[in-house]
Amino acid sequence: MRTQLLEALQTDFCERQGCQCKTLEPVGSASTWRADLSDGRSLFLKLASPVMLNVEARGLRSLQQWADPTLLLIPDPLGIVPVGELAALILPWLDTGRGNQYDLGRGLALLHRTSADAGKERFGWDEEGFIGLGPQPAGWLTAWGDAFVTLRLTPQLQLARNWGLALDQLEPLLAATRIWLDQHQPLPCLVHGDLWGGNASVLADGRGALIDPACWWADREVDLAMTRLFGGFSARFYEGYQKEWPLDPNYCDRIDVYNLYHLLNHANLFGGGYKKKCLTAINAMRSMLL
Repeated sequence: MRTQLLEALQTDFCERQGCQCKTLEPVGSASTWRADLSDGRSLFLKLASPVMLNVEARGLRSLQQWADPTLLLIPDPLGIVPVGELAALILPWLDTGRGNQYDLGRGLALLHRTSADAGKERFGWDEEGFIGLGPQPAGWLTAWGDAFVTLRLTPQLQLARNWGLALDQLEPLLAATRIWLDQHQPLPCLVHGDLWGGNASVLADGRGALIDPACWWADREVDLAMTRLFGGFSARFYEGYQKEWPLDPNYCDRIDVYNLYHLLNHANLFGGGYKKKCLTAINAMRSMLL
């Protein structure tokens, strides 16, 4: 794979930029690489299917449109080059760490607020996408409860039939969820969509950085909910967010409902203990809404 990737990078990127690839090494896995170029730049390369990478690149450009770069860096997609049956997304290399997440939180809040101020009147996305390796369907709906249940929960619940969830038995709960979320009436804003700790970091200059989005127009709380699913976000992150755009006092009530989407996706992809977590979350929703 290294030979194929090096040839593709050199032929389809470096030659057009008048430089050479000096080093190319894997970082973390066989699908992520670092390249150092003769002009002094370093690149991050991600191998995946061309369809997935095009969706990711569009998501990054969408986030860039609304982000304040003085607080939050969204890496610029530099190109996508074919590598056999796969492709490589080329991004600038970012020197990141955990650091103080205050500006990461501020930057996310400003991204949410600025996009909400655009006055979008519906929820969804116009392109079939991915949540990790799972599907994230396209579509637009004007009511938030309908959008979340129809576009996000129901497709994952349909996949969950393969491991025993009976969708028809969940219809009363889904109907109640629609009504309950509609009462919340959030503003549509652009969300990252897959905001676990591995997709957020802090740069050496203190700014936040986001990668690997699964963008759609949604309630901003879906991003905040996911930050609490797997950890990795500090109290300073939430302080920064609250400074720029305070959350509804009752937002904690919706965290587990929003995170059911991600738990279902993980259960459908990986199985294991995620199945039990899904059942626990569904039972908690029944107790709260029915």
